[in-house]
Amino acid sequence: MPLMSAAASPVVRSLVTGTPPHHTLQAEVQAAARTLFPRMAARPGLLEVFGNAQIRSRALARPLDWYLQERGFGEKNAVFLEEARRLITRLAREALDQADLAPSDVDAVVVVNTSGLSTPSLDAYLIEALGLNRHAARLPLWGLGCAGGASGLARAADLVRAGFRRVLYVAVEFCSLTLVKGDESKSNFVGTALFADGGAAMVITAADIPGPPALVSLHGAFSTLIEDSEDIMGWDVVDAGLKVRFSRDIPALVREMMHGNIEQAVAAHGWDRADLKTFVVHPGGVKVLRAYEEALGLPSCALNASRTILRNFGNMSSVTVLFVLEETLRGGPSGRALLSAMGPGFSAEHVLLEFPAA
Repeated sequence: MPLMSAAASPVVRSLVTGTPPHHTLQAEVQAAARTLFPRMAARPGLLEVFGNAQIRSRALARPLDWYLQERGFGEKNAVFLEEARRLITRLAREALDQADLAPSDVDAVVVVNTSGLSTPSLDAYLIEALGLNRHAARLPLWGLGCAGGASGLARAADLVRAGFRRVLYVAVEFCSLTLVKGDESKSNFVGTALFADGGAAMVITAADIPGPPALVSLHGAFSTLIEDSEDIMGWDVVDAGLKVRFSRDIPALVREMMHGNIEQAVAAHGWDRADLKTFVVHPGGVKVLRAYEEALGLPSCALNASRTILRNFGNMSSVTVLFVLEETLRGGPSGRALLSAMGPGFSAEHVLLEFPAA
């Protein structure tokens, strides 16, 4: 597939991120884990996972004490709906304002999430809440997990290429609501040390749409589904909600496949690996980031934006890589880049970016 010219590529006009108001320190979550998982917490050295995660603070859907009680799936999902609607309404409104778009200008709406259920989908709620164009195409994406932020961005750009010239893209996750009190599995325990809540909203348009200067151009995407990998990451649906499932083999998979996979991704669009000046990587955890660095031969400072977001916000699943993109933009990058995330499937999703010249 030939690479589209920069002039023809879809562009990001705005990017807004946000979290719910209940912020907590990692040390407070670690203390709560003793109540939530007494057997796991008593195992020698296991509580060290909270320090090893290198997360300082994160935002939660509810105050920390709320999680110390048993909660059923219905109650958790009701909280998801309430908080997700509140957060995405605010973020989407800000993103439209920053892009100088009226709600009626929106041609399509993409909403990504994996941590809660909503039917009608959240895009329908946004149309009602914000007065968006009632004829806008709607694309709700569910189940992509951490890869969803990259995949959703790619699909939003595809919609622009298909003629939907002004796309509102939203991702929202409340991963804290997947915590299952009393589940003494290693996955649930580690998830408690990592997972957090947040959202992001973006406006992606055709390059010739009037508006503020483009933040970044979107040149194409590349998806990979690894065979026989269903057990590596996902949810098991139980009476208490969405129970996390992930494998300790994820960093090893990154080391094994990521170099070749990224070579394929850039070659598919006419680029070389050497063209890439910046990497915008979903920080699934510190071991995953180290594996990316090793696989790609990156200097230790190359993923500083990913580490900053992990430290200050935790792992917000699909949303996190969009926080990383925002953090990267603060540094004034220029040139070609790759946005990358991995998620259930097991899958890898890449988006080829180009930042404006400095």
